[in-house]
Formats: sequence, structure tokens, C-alpha cells
Amino acid sequence: MVDQQWSGVRQRVVALGSQSSSGMVFGSIGHGWVLEEPLTDDALAELEAQVGVRLPDDYRSFLTVVGAGGAGPAYGLFPVRRVQGRWRWEGDGADLADLSMLARPFPDHGPDPEDLDALLAVRPEEEDFDEIEDFDDAIEAWDERWEALMFAPERTAGAIVISHLGCAQREWLIISGTYRGTVWSDCRADDADLVPLLDQAGKPVTFTHWYIDWLQKAELTAHQPSTNA
Repeated sequence: MVDQQWSGVRQRVVALGSQSSSGMVFGSIGHGWVLEEPLTDDALAELEAQVGVRLPDDYRSFLTVVGAGGAGPAYGLFPVRRVQGRWRWEGDGADLADLSMLARPFPDHGPDPEDLDALLAVRPEEEDFDEIEDFDDAIEAWDERWEALMFAPERTAGAIVISHLGCAQREWLIISGTYRGTVWSDCRADDADLVPLLDQAGKPVTFTHWYIDWLQKAELTAHQPSTNA
């Protein structure tokens, strides 16, 4: 059963957070090793009814066995919470996901690479302007074109933001479409399109792999002997 893959995971996270060396793990200052309470089956059913789609099996199982969010990769797994009668994911950039579009398939392809290259080729550079005000106006106009191309709601239909890595870099879980159940990296703030995370074999990373890999590496980091004299 899917639930069995999460057996003992909550206990491992709690145990790890109790160690004095747990602060060595990147991002732990953000989540503080706190896991939210798991969702009840009724709460999960209500959440899925609201968003209009069944969540990937391993993620929905995580929500009911391990927790609704909290301690996790980078600065933590964005929690899903019921606020004023409506469910939503909360975190830095969580609102980039359009909850009304979660049942729509995540696009198989992003913007045309030629369109991206053409736009990047005309990105204003400060040294090309005599006045900083002129550069500011030019880059603002360029940013509007970039955002219209890269941050259109349709680009991330069928996906939710699940983590923030800092510097406006985030990770998404695809919940509808061809790539359902996989995690994608979002570096659009650095002028790059979304791309799937891949494991060492070059296969797309699932939610389970994403979380368990983080936990194993976090345990290794926390167990490393101190280098202090």
C-alpha cells in the first residue's frame, strides 16, 4: 500500500529535529522541524472536491500519514490549510498557483524556445544606457514582456507550489496531465523555464523520491561529526 512507504517518516523527522546538529540542514531555520498534523480522510476529500482533482497518490497519502506540510526540502513543504472554509497552500509564492486551474493538464511544453531566445537577446543591459532612469524604464518594459510569456497562469495549470529555495526559486508538484506526480524546478526569476527534477538515472523525480531523498540527506548531514575544535 502507498501508506506503508511513509511508515515511520514522521517519527524520523521529529527525531532529527530534536538533535542539536539539526540546524546544519539547509533551510531548517525556515520550517523549524515542525510538521503540521495529518489531514483526516474527510478533510482530504473536501480538499480534493474543492480543487476538482484527485491529488497524486503518494502526496495524498503523505498528507494523511505524515502531515499537511512543514519540515521538508529547502525551507519546508508548503502546508495546505483550511482558511475561512476554503483550502489553500501557504508559503512564499504559493499564490502563483491558480487553484481554479488545478484540474487542467499541466502543459506538455512551455513557451517556444525560439521566442524565449529572441526575448532574452533584447534584454536591456545597464551599460548600454547613459542614464540609469532610461535603463530602469527599458528593463521594466522588458520584464512585462517576460512575465507575460513566462508567468501566464496557463504555464502552471495543473500544478501547485510546494517549496521555496530562496531567491525566488521554487519547486512545483504536478497534479494533472502527462507529468502528474512529478516535481519541477522553477527558476523563472533567473530567466529560465520550468524543468523537471531528474534522479541520477535521468528519470523524473516523484514526490516520494523528492521527500525521502531530502530526509536521508538531512539525516546524514546532522550525523556528520562537528568540525569545531
